[in-house]
Amino acid sequence: MVKTTITVGPQDAGRRMSLAKFDTAEAQAGYLYELNKGIVIVSDVPDRRHLAQVDEVRQQLSVYRAAQPGQINTIAAGSDCKILLPEEESERHPDIAVYKRPPDDEDNLWANWVPDIVVEVISAGSEHRDYVEKRQEYLLFGVREYWVVDADREEVLVLRRWAGRWTERVVRPPKVYTTKLLPGFAFHCAAVFEAARAVGG
Repeated sequence: MVKTTITVGPQDAGRRMSLAKFDTAEAQAGYLYELNKGIVIVSDVPDRRHLAQVDEVRQQLSVYRAAQPGQINTIAAGSDCKILLPEEESERHPDIAVYKRPPDDEDNLWANWVPDIVVEVISAGSEHRDYVEKRQEYLLFGVREYWVVDADREEVLVLRRWAGRWTERVVRPPKVYTTKLLPGFAFHCAAVFEAARAVGG
């Protein structure tokens, strides 16, 4: 019996699909796909302003990683990793995921390898997903910190896990953010927002 491969494209926005099928589907290029509680979500590839912010956040983390060997195992982008939530029928691709340790289980990598920090950069149309939907999903998955970077507001919402729930902190320039998860790291959100302004939009 020949197994049919499912292809997901922009026409599938709003389509109901199981996580098992979505996870093995071939994606039509040019779009981003996630599964939210069994519903296919299709987004355009974010613009250069979004890319500039993601690049600046990743650069700051990479500089720290080089200076502090052993603190960060992997810094992954959305195309490099995914978060699988079978109980929610959801699959997410964070803008940046920071893993302090290597995975324990290579066979079920994305269902079990929990990033310590997840970063989402707000882009047009992503506000509800990033501020509301992913907030609960990342908590359920075991993420220890979730940063929502919003250049329009010029602030970063930092959610930190405490006693099974999120505590909130808002960071605005010129403040820097430090975390016990990365000793000696200082996140300069002003540089991220400057990167956004530099490309316009």
